[in-house]
Amino acid sequence: MINKNVKTIEEALAGVDSGMTFMFGGFGLSGIPENIIKALSKKDIFQLTCISNNAGVDDFGLGLLLKRRQIKKMISSYVGENAEFEQQMLSGELEVDLIPQGTLAERCRAAGAGIPAFFTPAGYGTEVAHGKEVREFNGTPHILEKSLSADYAFVKAWRGDTAGNLIFKGTARNFNPLMAMAGKITVAEVEKLVPAGELDPNIIHTPGIFVQRIIKGEQYEKRIEQLTVRKKM
Repeated sequence: MINKNVKTIEEALAGVDSGMTFMFGGFGLSGIPENIIKALSKKDIFQLTCISNNAGVDDFGLGLLLKRRQIKKMISSYVGENAEFEQQMLSGELEVDLIPQGTLAERCRAAGAGIPAFFTPAGYGTEVAHGKEVREFNGTPHILEKSLSADYAFVKAWRGDTAGNLIFKGTARNFNPLMAMAGKITVAEVEKLVPAGELDPNIIHTPGIFVQRIIKGEQYEKRIEQLTVRKKM
């Protein structure tokens, strides 16, 4: 069995370069590949196109790449927690493609399933539909959306084995499984890495066939994007 485990973050990111398209799993700050993002923020690579549900916050997640002006275009569905993102977008410095969340998820999944495009009613009659083909199905207008793939997909899992099989936990099972399918090269960082054969095959969420490299993350902050607590009585 092929051992896909790499020992260093440098090995995990081998081949990344300016001008590439990257996918990042996660929902808000939940399930993001923290170690990989930090390492990318220290590299001299720029003009990146990043596909992610959100854009992190100012000093964490993709906010680190935005701060260094490494990203030229964001393809996302929600970006409301990042002041740096807002400033760059309003100034015209950052190109932004906002996509309905379900459509973004399906465009990633479709790429992994070998589907080049699909029709959806989401976004019809809005700016999302501008310039796109429209067809009617069962009396409802649908717009044509193309699948999304990337040079690299970076995902984060709770458990993984050396063959690349992944298990996600809780909210982290969001865009991570979909994006793992859509990268030409998929790199997974995991909280716990075990030898191949130790994971129960019945609970594996992403088969190792979709993963080219896997690395154990050094540490995780697991920040909470919006901390809400009950007021004292």
